[in-house]
Amino acid sequence: MSLQVAIVGAGLGGLSAALFLRARGIDVSVYEQGGAFQDVGAGIVIAPNMVRPLQRLGIASGLEDFAVRLDYAWEFRNWRDGRVIAQTAMREACVRLYGAPCYVAHRADIRMFFRRHLPEGLIHFDRRCTAVREDGERAELEFTSADGNRHRAWADAVIAADGIRSALREKVTVEDPPRFSGLCAYRCLVPAERAPEMALRPSQTLWLGPGHHFVHYPISSNRMVNVVVIAPAGEWRSESWTADGEIDDLLREFAGWDPRVGQLIASATQTKRWAAFDRAPLDRWTAGRITLLGDAAHAMLPFLAQGAAQCVEDAEILAAVLGEAGPASVEAALQRYEALRRPRANEVLIGSRGREIQNHLPDGPEQEARDARLAGGDPLKQIAWLYGETEAERTVLRRG
Repeated sequence: MSLQVAIVGAGLGGLSAALFLRARGIDVSVYEQGGAFQDVGAGIVIAPNMVRPLQRLGIASGLEDFAVRLDYAWEFRNWRDGRVIAQTAMREACVRLYGAPCYVAHRADIRMFFRRHLPEGLIHFDRRCTAVREDGERAELEFTSADGNRHRAWADAVIAADGIRSALREKVTVEDPPRFSGLCAYRCLVPAERAPEMALRPSQTLWLGPGHHFVHYPISSNRMVNVVVIAPAGEWRSESWTADGEIDDLLREFAGWDPRVGQLIASATQTKRWAAFDRAPLDRWTAGRITLLGDAAHAMLPFLAQGAAQCVEDAEILAAVLGEAGPASVEAALQRYEALRRPRANEVLIGSRGREIQNHLPDGPEQEARDARLAGGDPLKQIAWLYGETEAERTVLRRG
């Protein structure tokens, strides 16, 4: 008899878990507290370590329909005059070194891409999970809908993929307060026809300057340019991705920068702004028949652009171990998933911290030394620990 798995949360983590679990013949239901999908967020990097699992799933070719394959990344530019400090060719090198290309995409596009590969009726909207109980053999979930009605479901395993503010994490581990980075992020989407020509190239570009850095790349089949800005937060503490910022505030942050930066900002009609928090690495993801996945397990800062990729890595390994389990061995399988994934995800979480220190150096000797290191380095080889084959890929997935 097929395992029955309940996934709480229909973000990238929850949807990717559903895809990989179904591919292993597992019966899946996804429960989402929202009433429908919303276009939350903006651009994300689909790194080679995210593409490889999608290749094994057999759907990676569909990325070409909406994502932009990068020719260059880590194109670092000087804040004042835009001169290129360093640039890394990606198109062929990523495939040669890591077995997959690197893309950038709108978060909403990849979410809908995942959804299109799932059957109708699998996602249950307007279901806010309020309780999970275990009786030794199964787990019972309770949900509340917006009209106050209550609903129940039963499953052999419960996957908490309910994000950075997970309601289910307290079922597994002691909740730690979020760690504030002192920084905030702005995100803008600029129509391609309004953007400067240099922002339309298939390149992930990072402008480095005192106290700030500025990132842009094209998304949505080159119809939009995604802009991500990291700046001091000041008094801003809102962690919501949907909180509105002000274009004028953003322009003031980048006064005196290369005019193309200001042009790109001024071409946006709105911006979202949120304070950058992460969570401490957890020493436990699993309790009984409940386990964590994605941001619920390893919420991280965006400086390695790995949030989505780590969700997909989680999902593939979770499905591999549950695919070999029966109802009586679910708890052991979830413990194995944690053992395979937690050290890796925590390493990425920790590696995402502190990178802004070097990015935000004021002009002077330290900045000049940093620029020399960037110009003389080979980022694609330096990042092999992140983009290359993981220990879990070698020990679990190659057996098939």
